[in-house]
Amino acid sequence: MQYRTLGKTGLEVSALSFGGAVMGGNFGPMDLAEATRAFHAALDHGVNYVDVAPYYGVTRAETILGQVLKTVPRHKYIISTKLGRYDVASFDFSPERVVSSVDESLARLGLDYVDIMICHDIEFVEIEPVIEETLPAVDKLKQAGKLRFLGVSGLPLKIFEMVIPRFELDVILSYCHYGLNDTSLTRLLPWIGKQKMGLILGAPLAMGLLTPQGPLAWHPADDELKQKCAEAALFCSSKGVDIAQLAVAFSLQETRIHSVLCGMKSEAEVMTCLGSLDMQIDPEVLAGVQEILAPVKNRTWQSGLEENN
Repeated sequence: MQYRTLGKTGLEVSALSFGGAVMGGNFGPMDLAEATRAFHAALDHGVNYVDVAPYYGVTRAETILGQVLKTVPRHKYIISTKLGRYDVASFDFSPERVVSSVDESLARLGLDYVDIMICHDIEFVEIEPVIEETLPAVDKLKQAGKLRFLGVSGLPLKIFEMVIPRFELDVILSYCHYGLNDTSLTRLLPWIGKQKMGLILGAPLAMGLLTPQGPLAWHPADDELKQKCAEAALFCSSKGVDIAQLAVAFSLQETRIHSVLCGMKSEAEVMTCLGSLDMQIDPEVLAGVQEILAPVKNRTWQSGLEENN
């Protein structure tokens, strides 16, 4: 396992980390026994960072992870969870809800504190109150010892450009913007590095686009993007390469990204993701994939309010 310093937090996080959304059932059912086996397999191979959120499975992911964590000494993992988003269309970033949300998450997880608390998908609300009210409320809880570091997450890169100049963040979590089909996060990397913020990447598989089986029906990508990713997957298969493993390896190459979150539903998926750490990327295969994906390069989809995209 490789470890990278998460910006100014000083936390040494595994380059490959455990994405807890799978425990919420977002990518198919996962029970406590499966979650326990997968998480322990990841820990046994050096993964030390896990991310979760009350939104995933509408608290199911936090609840299951809390049960799993009872079997793991606290010093063996670094954990982040989130606040503000609670269901598909349920958002509340008020200072009052910040306080209750943190307490509820700690109770579900069975913890006295979390390492990182992230304001979740802030593009769905007006950004000004998040800067003026939500983040200061989270910071108060940081001073109270309920969390060590704070950050924000979301899909549009514009939200980070709006928040970073106005509030000192410890961490940002960006997803779907540094992978085989989309490297638009690159434009923010120098700025993030200058601010010494921790940078976590979610969804290196673009929420299922970069897998042999393709995304689930709810995926918001347009048909052309889905089709091109499917073509890239078939091309990889013809070369004896798993596009999912290639995608994770590609994201891991960018060392300015401190940790790459992978949803790992089973011990087998843990081993597949771990294989990306040592994967020697075939330049010809990568070039072929990039040629197929060129017509949809950096294409994304709207998330949240129009003005935040």
